Amino acid sequence: MAEKRLKSWGNNRSGQLGDGTWADLRTTATTVLGLTSAEVVKIAAGGAGASLGYGLALLTDRTVQSWGVNGSGQLGDGTVFSHNAPGRVVDVSDATDIAAGGAHSLALLADGTVVAWGQNTHGQLGNGTNSDSGVPVRVEGLHKVVAIAAGLHHSLALREDGTVWAWGYNGNGQLGDGTSSSRGLPAPVSGLTGVSRIAAGAGHNLVLVGKPGAGASVKAWGYNATGQLGDNTTINRFTPVATRPTWSGGVSQIAAGCNHSMAVVDDDSRLKAWGQNTAGQLGDGTTVFRVLPVTVPGLTDVRLVAAGREHTVALSGTSTVHSWGSNGSGQLGDGTTTDSSTPVPTLTALTGIDKIAAPVGGDFSLAN
Repeated sequence: MAEKRLKSWGNNRSGQLGDGTWADLRTTATTVLGLTSAEVVKIAAGGAGASLGYGLALLTDRTVQSWGVNGSGQLGDGTVFSHNAPGRVVDVSDATDIAAGGAHSLALLADGTVVAWGQNTHGQLGNGTNSDSGVPVRVEGLHKVVAIAAGLHHSLALREDGTVWAWGYNGNGQLGDGTSSSRGLPAPVSGLTGVSRIAAGAGHNLVLVGKPGAGASVKAWGYNATGQLGDNTTINRFTPVATRPTWSGGVSQIAAGCNHSMAVVDDDSRLKAWGQNTAGQLGDGTTVFRVLPVTVPGLTDVRLVAAGREHTVALSGTSTVHSWGSNGSGQLGDGTTTDSSTPVPTLTALTGIDKIAAPVGGDFSLAN
């Protein structure tokens, strides 16, 4: 029996599918070269435009592989040359988590510190400069970190004490410090404690407060023009606000796309969605923007959710992948380029999937 491989589908104009080609797009899953499913611990997808995508994979040996667009050094190989097959990120040998933003990448190291590489125009690398770096640099002043997330031009870190730290672009309040001033060094998000999960969208963020499951609630901050904060307004928020309503059963998973948000509600493993819905990325059968969460119909036992530029990917307990939203590049993986405002099965030819990823500003998907 052939070894299982990491799969990808959607836009490939930057080589972001990692299959060794520059084919425009793939409407069904193709194979990322050189990486077996067994050696891939975590996956991340980045991108700052429909055709500007890249992928990251954390391997069992704690090294990181990267592929796709590299104009800002986001592949971390010391160059600015894109490549359509995985190559190693330099100087990273003890990573435990990865995150991919618009054109910058993060890795959490075993000692609880964070390194970053790629675009740094807004200070999103967190090293106190605005210079891009094609190799990993240390995020200054951060330790005891347990999770990381990357937005379009900003970065987040969750520390073991339940506080969240943010740096980078802040024009819409996405750093959560009460200002709109960008920062090149990490600073705490105002008034957040007890956080267990973090997610970064293009210009907004979500956090899970409390342990995943019963009693956990969602807070959000940043850009809100399409209702992605879920607080029944379209007002940008410069400090965290509660997403409404609270769910009696609590929340187990969160995901932030470009301008939309997702949560798995724990009591029935149903998926809730809110925010921008231009291409049907909320999955509720409409293209109506939602300032409060709505239920994605027809999906139960949802285990994981990932949100892209204008599409969403969900994994059910049976390892079935469904996708919905924009599909002009085949990012739904259903063999067509037709948008869908309700979930459609993704043709992955994979069993035992336990990881999915979609880029905050791009049009492709990964599954392993």
